[in-house]
Amino acid sequence: MNNTKEKTKKKAKKEPDTRKQQRKEAIYLALAQIPQGKVITYGNLAKLAGMPNGARLAGRLMCELPEGSNLPWHRVINAQGKLSMPVDSAGYCEQLQRLKKDGIEVNNGKIKLSIYGYNP
Repeated sequence: MNNTKEKTKKKAKKEPDTRKQQRKEAIYLALAQIPQGKVITYGNLAKLAGMPNGARLAGRLMCELPEGSNLPWHRVINAQGKLSMPVDSAGYCEQLQRLKKDGIEVNNGKIKLSIYGYNP
């Protein structure tokens, strides 16, 4: 019986890692769908990935993208239509530059979701 408990513990420990990886992949697959010229909120990205309460996870995963990733991380913004990084940060400047290159208008740090929001 002791061996059974140990096997159950090992199996239970692996499942969260697998689930975490599946959730990560789902967010990244959803992110890959966001077309040029559109933006999506963290919450809507999570919904698109099948996780209606996963906005924080989506935000955390944007921070964890490997350097040099081709995924359009810059198209993800907060629910107010603003960039989430500090205005004086290099990341903010990079995101702003990429959004403008995509043809997205940013006025006073804000994007009109009614025009540029991605709603599949």
